[in-house]
Amino acid sequence: MKLQQLRYLVAIVDHGMNITAASHSLFTSQPGISKQLKMLEDELSLHLFVRKGKSLESLTDAGKEVVRRARKILNEAENIRAMSREFAGRFQGELVVATTHTQARYVLPDLLEGFQRKFPGIAIKLHQGTSDQIARQVQEQTADFAVASGHSELFDDLLTLPIYHWERIIVVRKDHALAAAERVSLADLASFPIISYTHSFDAGSDQSRAFAKAGVEPNVVFSAEDPDVIKNYVRKGMGVGIIACMAYDRERDSDLVAINANRLFPSCTTWIGFRKNRFLRDYMYAFLELMVPGVERHKIDEIIADPKHAAAAAYGKSLSGLNLHPSIGNRFPTCCNGGFNL
Repeated sequence: MKLQQLRYLVAIVDHGMNITAASHSLFTSQPGISKQLKMLEDELSLHLFVRKGKSLESLTDAGKEVVRRARKILNEAENIRAMSREFAGRFQGELVVATTHTQARYVLPDLLEGFQRKFPGIAIKLHQGTSDQIARQVQEQTADFAVASGHSELFDDLLTLPIYHWERIIVVRKDHALAAAERVSLADLASFPIISYTHSFDAGSDQSRAFAKAGVEPNVVFSAEDPDVIKNYVRKGMGVGIIACMAYDRERDSDLVAINANRLFPSCTTWIGFRKNRFLRDYMYAFLELMVPGVERHKIDEIIADPKHAAAAAYGKSLSGLNLHPSIGNRFPTCCNGGFNL
C-alpha cells in the first residue's frame, strides 16, 4: 500500500466519484489512477466502490471506512513533513492564507507586513475567494489558514478563533436622497436598488433575515465579492451599497457618504480557522498570536487539545470591535463605534 494510492482514493471521493476530475486536480492521468485503485483493491481484497458499468457510483461500507482511515494517514504524513521542515529550517517555509476580498484588501496588509518583518524567510501566499472556495482550500490542504466572517456549515470541520467584530455601513452618492437623512430604516433602503456582497442576501443570511423581520422586500440589483467594485457601481448611480465598515476610506471615498447601519443589521465576526489536526510550525503560532488579540501559544494548544473547543467559544465572549484591535485598530477609528454618517 502506498500513500499515493490513498491520495488517489481520497481525491476521487472529494471530486464526487469523478476520476477525470480527480486526475486533473492531482496532475496525473486517469488511466494511472484507475490502475492504482485496482492495485489497492487487489491488495486489500476489498471492493471500495459501488460500480455501474465503468462509472463509480458510491463507496461501499468497507470503502467508507478505508477512506476515513486514509484521511487520517494522509494528514499525519503531512504533519510529519511539516515537522521535518520545522527542524530543518525554523524560519523558512511558506504561509498560505485563504480569505475574502474585503479582508485581503483592507485588513490583512498591515498584519502581513508586520509578520513578514518578523519572519523574512517565510513566503506569504494570499488566496482570495468565496466562502466555499476558502473552506475547500483549507480542507484540501492547499491553504494553511482561512480568514473569513460570519458562520457557515462550510467551516464546521475547522477550528476557528474569533479576531474582531465589525459593522455594516450604507454608502450612497452625495446627491442621493439618503445622504442627508438623519436616520435610515430598512423600508427606506428597500425603496432603492441595492448593491451588496455576493451571497449577502442568500436565504438565512443576516441581511435577508433583517429585511424579512421588518416585512419589506429588498430590491437587490447587483452583487459582487469586492467592495471596491460595489462602491464604483454606487458612484455610477446604480443603487445604494451595503458594505463592511472597514471598506470605507475617508480620503479615497470622500465622494461617497457612509451611513451607520448597526441599528439595522447585527454585527459580524471575523475569525481565523485551520484544520483541527494539523501540525503548527513556530511561525504559524506567531501568525495566530498576531491575528487574534490576547491569545498565546499555550492557549492555542489548550484550544486544540479541547475536543469540544469550549475554550475557543469562551474566548470569543470577550471579543472587541475592529477599532480596538491592538495591531490595526488605529487604522479603523470609526469602524464599530458608530462613527459613520460622514
